[in-house]
Amino acid sequence: MSLRLSSLVVVLAAISLPASAAVIDLTFENIATYPHPNTVQILDFYNGGTSSVGTTGPNYGVSFPANALNICLNTLSSVCSNTSRGRQGDPNSQLGALFFLSGSNTFVNVPGGFTTGFSFNYTAINVGGTVNVWSGLNGTGSLLASWNLPVTPSGPCVGYGAGFCPFYPVGVGFSGTAMSIDFGGVANQIVFDDVTFGSSTPGVPEPGTLAMFGSGVVGLAGMLRRKFLR
Repeated sequence: MSLRLSSLVVVLAAISLPASAAVIDLTFENIATYPHPNTVQILDFYNGGTSSVGTTGPNYGVSFPANALNICLNTLSSVCSNTSRGRQGDPNSQLGALFFLSGSNTFVNVPGGFTTGFSFNYTAINVGGTVNVWSGLNGTGSLLASWNLPVTPSGPCVGYGAGFCPFYPVGVGFSGTAMSIDFGGVANQIVFDDVTFGSSTPGVPEPGTLAMFGSGVVGLAGMLRRKFLR
């Protein structure tokens, strides 16, 4: 088994039911009027401030650097990028996601800290990426969790006009208190959604959806195993 596949199996095995503690799910919706250019900076949209277009969201005490952008996701009736959720996952998280067009990574800072777990959905059809969870701000302090993200399959997402589709879930539990996460990869080649603090299940689905979530994880592991073992 390859190192990348082994890493994925470990990550998928760590995914569990939502934590009982307070959970924050960033869906990246309503940051800009849909559809919108893919140059909208998230900035303090989730921190009691505004995005680069002046919109405000819930104040979770979460902030992003200037290169963290809100990508517009395709629907059946609108094409605004090469990325889509394909109507999979949370129906209220279908129009926007997180990506970057400059640098080799982007950050999210949570000065108030979070515990228990961290999770997200992602798509990366050409080049994989990395995610690191840190005890300090801006990727400093102790490394609490780290993993490599392998390339994900492209499609099928019929009718959505998007190569970067569907998204796949990743999550991990950890000890300690985290204050920042860095999302690494090649610019414009990896997209994240449902960034979730305090749970190793992204988006914190209702109990009735967990069986479907589990079968999707198994499917991804199987597809990637066949890909890496060829």
